[in-house]
Amino acid sequence: MRNNAAALHLKAMRRDDEVLLYHSNVGMAVVGIAKVAREAFPDPSDPANRFVAVELSPVRALTSPVTLAEMKATLALAEMAMLRQGRLSVSPVSAAEWETILRLAGG
Repeated sequence: MRNNAAALHLKAMRRDDEVLLYHSNVGMAVVGIAKVAREAFPDPSDPANRFVAVELSPVRALTSPVTLAEMKATLALAEMAMLRQGRLSVSPVSAAEWETILRLAGG
């Protein structure tokens, strides 16, 4: 990630934290859940050593993808950081937002 805000969010992740996987290019939808397997470390593709990466391990695919359009149309997600800052590749998700997305995905 080459964004300072995203880097801060990556640094805040802890081992075993669960994350929502969002396809930002093809599909534009939340498609699954993963778990942080390795906390933030220097991104080996960054020669300036300014940015970090985390390693994720898959947990499960969602029953149904939750599209960006569905999220934008859901009042309970109106304050979701990802929807307010569309170019932000990594952002926090509240417990209520997490539950709403899982409900939209069919459980």
